[in-house]
Amino acid sequence: MEQGIPRWLKLEPTSPVPPFEQIKQAVLAAANSGRAAVGTRLPPVRTLAVHLGVAANTVARAYRELEQADVVETRGRAGTVITAGGDDARRRVADAAETFAVVVHSAGLSEADAVAVVRAALRRA
Repeated sequence: MEQGIPRWLKLEPTSPVPPFEQIKQAVLAAANSGRAAVGTRLPPVRTLAVHLGVAANTVARAYRELEQADVVETRGRAGTVITAGGDDARRRVADAAETFAVVVHSAGLSEADAVAVVRAALRRA
């Protein structure tokens, strides 16, 4: 870990995925895999922005979206910490999938159509 920056928190410059989304995905993957346990403090926005070579707003957007998804919590001067581990994140996804399945069945969509809708939504997210 360089100056408080975990090795898993990096950007792929040639990726078509926007930097804020790469940061978000890296944090989600680390939380889901257990590499970043609940309570792990993330680097401050400005520190991470300088390290990654992006604008502070890019990191702030990723953190904000992670907070809206209940994966992290910003605690003022205490920083941003992981609040949801893999089991909790997986449970939330499973709950959402169950709700989606009920809607799909009530709408009479086929499984293939439902999967296509999910793929499209994931690409847009």
